Amino acid sequence: MWIDTHCHLDAHEFGNESLPVAQRAGELGVAMIVIPAVEKANFSIVRELAHAAPNGCYALGIHPIYVPHATEDDLLALREAVAVAMTDPRFVAIGEIGLDFFIPMLAEPAMRAKQEHFLREQLKIARDFDLPVLAHVRRSQDIVLKHARQIRPNGGIAHAFNGSFQQAQGYIDLGFKLGFGGAMTFTRALQIRRMATDLPLSSIVLETDAPDISPAWIHPGRNSPEQLPRIGAVLAELRGIDLADVAAQTSANARAVMPRLPLMESPHE
Repeated sequence: MWIDTHCHLDAHEFGNESLPVAQRAGELGVAMIVIPAVEKANFSIVRELAHAAPNGCYALGIHPIYVPHATEDDLLALREAVAVAMTDPRFVAIGEIGLDFFIPMLAEPAMRAKQEHFLREQLKIARDFDLPVLAHVRRSQDIVLKHARQIRPNGGIAHAFNGSFQQAQGYIDLGFKLGFGGAMTFTRALQIRRMATDLPLSSIVLETDAPDISPAWIHPGRNSPEQLPRIGAVLAELRGIDLADVAAQTSANARAVMPRLPLMESPHE
């Protein structure tokens, strides 16, 4: 059994294929797919998709790339949506939230400040509702970590982690897991592969970030949660351990950090 802890199954790249893709992933053993929101406009979309897919669940949040057009009213809408979603068994986390200092426009001083404001307010929502966060940390690991240390949400996942061992330990100390996916499958990704090999397996969760971050064997094509078992096989090979152990431990890690994850078996089983 596998858990894809981060998959934008509602993305336009999937067209009308979202549900068939989720079904095929389930048949391959992907028992749960976490679908994060990225802006207020898709809160209801990810919720409905998570309910339509037997192996779907969802998170609510405002992604840093959507912060430029977001307003204070969006933060209020998020808090209200989360309050309602707390009775929904398919709702598991606050996300996708975080900071992105890779895109030049987002790294300008005014937009950095707005991103940090939205991150802090969403961390507070996570704290107030005792929820984990799905954190976007591109070129921003230390700053996201700083705010998380100050506000203390109930753990989370540093999504697509690509930092240092010291930064990794900082997240682990805060109760976070580290998300690894398609980037780990490239032989030239030396630092990511080193971390995937040497970090405690108890700190690692698997993700696709589909349709993005395609693994080496389909790059630059559309990624899919169907690829998760093969991504897991790369992790098993890097660590020199049994595939079943990787599936069991990474799934247990996902459930530990997202305790609201529904208990469901994959159709494959």
